[in-house]
Amino acid sequence: MTNVGKGAEVEAWTKETFTKAGQGDAFAQWLLGLMYDNGLGVPQDAKEAVKWFRKAADQGFLAAQYNLGVMYDNGQGVLKDDKEAVNWYRKAAEQGHAIAQWQLGFIYANSEGVLKDAKEAVKWHRKAAEQGNAQAQSNLDLLT
Repeated sequence: MTNVGKGAEVEAWTKETFTKAGQGDAFAQWLLGLMYDNGLGVPQDAKEAVKWFRKAADQGFLAAQYNLGVMYDNGQGVLKDDKEAVNWYRKAAEQGHAIAQWQLGFIYANSEGVLKDAKEAVKWHRKAAEQGNAQAQSNLDLLT
């Protein structure tokens, strides 16, 4: 009996998320992106995940901007596009997303979709490290 209630609650929550996303709620759109990306309550569908991440990202929702960068970086639901990945990582990084900052530092250190630029690599690793990102701190130690 308990599982039936939980299933009904999940179904109602999923329906509410779809409604809010359709009304332009950026958080709900990002959440739908995660749901489709991971197959949570909906069939797993990377293209559909990208669609919802983009809707939220276009509204400036920083987590969606990062997720969209990941999708382009990995070629999930879209053709792999390093420049587009950098574009979305940068938008999230400029808003203070520590993992996006670390990712940009890594990209500039390894010239993935951009020209290798040690100064930019250090800049982005430092920003991420200042937020407590251990990987960025480790990389920063190697770069400086």
